[in-house]
This record gives sequence, C-alpha cells and structure tokens, in this order.
Amino acid sequence: MLHVEFTVEPFVEGHPGPHVLAAIAAVEAHGVTVEFGPFATEFNADESTTSLAVADLVREAYAQGATFVTVQIGRIES
Repeated sequence: MLHVEFTVEPFVEGHPGPHVLAAIAAVEAHGVTVEFGPFATEFNADESTTSLAVADLVREAYAQGATFVTVQIGRIES
C-alpha cells in the first residue's frame, strides 16, 4: 500500500476551487477514500490504483485551473 499526500494551488482555506474539487473527484472515481485537510489531502491505495489516480488528479486539477500541484508518495510499512 502507498500513502499519497497532495496539494492543489491556488488554495483558499474553506473555499476549495473547482481545480481542488476536480482533483479529489478524480481520485474518488477510483474507489478511493480521500481525506481533505487544510495542509494536504491524503489517500491510501495499492500501487496500480495510485499511479492511475495520481495521473487523473494532476490532469483534472490543471484542466480546471490549478497553478501548482504537489504530490508526495510513500510506502506504508506493515
């Protein structure tokens, strides 16, 4: 399993724009639960789902006006 943290800018606390909502929806379309937070948005998924979900979140975020997307991925140790 992998743990993914991402941010989509521009970001205004309490008022996520369409670029943020589109990124979240793109991940959720893969059946993944997304935890939305003020500093980063997070999800856990297997490697194949993660690669597809990250590609979709980046594409959708920029398609909806994102100016910067940051993604960090780490392996969950069990």
